[in-house]
Amino acid sequence: CLMPAIEEKPTLILSKEHQNILKVVNALLAESSALEKGKQLDKGFFLQAVDFIRNYADKFHHAKEEDILFKEMCKPGVEMHCNPTDQMRYEHDLGRGFVKEMESGLNEGSKKKVAENARNYAQLLQEHIYKEDNILYPLADSALNARAQKSMLQAFAKAEKERFAKGTKEKYLKIAKEFEKRAEKKGLRVE
Repeated sequence: CLMPAIEEKPTLILSKEHQNILKVVNALLAESSALEKGKQLDKGFFLQAVDFIRNYADKFHHAKEEDILFKEMCKPGVEMHCNPTDQMRYEHDLGRGFVKEMESGLNEGSKKKVAENARNYAQLLQEHIYKEDNILYPLADSALNARAQKSMLQAFAKAEKERFAKGTKEKYLKIAKEFEKRAEKKGLRVE
């Protein structure tokens, strides 16, 4: 069975989305560090970060992983010596908890709670993305045949269309770019 061309792989799409998420993660690290050093709480920044995480990282990206990729990897007949999808789901849930607590800290006006949960989320996501890009996605690429990968690409396109109104993806990509610039001003950049 021939594998699809590299630019057609679902995992490549997900890895590209990771780069956008890492831009926000770096900005969160920079802002949480600034908070810990006494900076005033920039509620607008953190509310925008929560919006990005919930809608782009979770509703858009994690949904593709959980509802499409992980399900495909767990189908009978997909052979892998190990399947780390349960761990990835657990980490997604852990991240959701940090975001909920970050938002709670914002509502309470607690710099400490916001900084702590923003940092925990950012550090979790850095490790999580590394595992997906370097372990999970290569496993998926080798375990899933061309037909499964093509089906996933179609499911990704359908999910994007159903979950996001026209222009929504672009809105979040713009936010990621703005956050990247913000983090770079503080000396952090996505590698």
